[in-house]
Amino acid sequence: MAKKILAILSNYGYWGVELTGPMVKLEEAGYELVFATPKGDRPIALPPSYDTSYWDPPLGTHVTTEFDAKQVMEIKDSPKLDKPINISEWMPERPYFSSESFLREWERYFKTVKERQAEMNEDYAGLLLVGGSGPIIDMVNNQRVHDIILGFYKYDNPIGAICYGVACLVFARDFNERIPIIKGKHVTGHCIEYDYHDGTGFVGTDLNMGPPPYVLEYILSDAVGHDGMFHGNFGKETSVIVDYPFITARSLQCAHEFGEQFVNVLEKGLKRYGW
Repeated sequence: MAKKILAILSNYGYWGVELTGPMVKLEEAGYELVFATPKGDRPIALPPSYDTSYWDPPLGTHVTTEFDAKQVMEIKDSPKLDKPINISEWMPERPYFSSESFLREWERYFKTVKERQAEMNEDYAGLLLVGGSGPIIDMVNNQRVHDIILGFYKYDNPIGAICYGVACLVFARDFNERIPIIKGKHVTGHCIEYDYHDGTGFVGTDLNMGPPPYVLEYILSDAVGHDGMFHGNFGKETSVIVDYPFITARSLQCAHEFGEQFVNVLEKGLKRYGW
């Protein structure tokens, strides 16, 4: 089996430990992370994620530990992140139905996606969707990212997502069936009690979105349906759920446990955890 993990990060800011937490555990287990971003630009860590003085308003505490800040500082300027895969060049764009040569473009699109997904199955053992506020901008509703997720799902390979990276799983759907791939599954993610009232910002912009543009708990609850369940686990220090092939984690405090269970899925065949 391939010993590589494809890790997708936003070009508008990732939360540091939501990369380093799982990355360290995966690397210790012998896996190499291959990084990709929507436009191929070098990913940038959100400054609060390596600032130990940062005070998280909904949690009412400092959330960046000295240990995590040190690991984030070590990776954020590392050459490992210098040349990520450019997803916009790697995966095709789905054509508009109004295109003059729509049918031929549609056929090429499906053919290319099928080829890329088969290549991913050969090259990678699993997929990691890193969180932070950035994914809201360029990952969650990114059709190319969806097609990557669907490739790992098609070949029954592990898909790990943390914090707002989990939102990508809501919208990654077969174009014809349009059914959430997490329908009937148990997942976790940012619960409403953890949502900001203000200050949702992004690297490279002056934009303050205020609160997040959607309540992640609500869209996850709707997507899993009556046969699945969203687990917010508010009040518990961590929330990590494995319902194969999905490994989901609520937020930054879960990053190390998330990495441990990702490794257990890959190495020990873990199928269920946390519920």
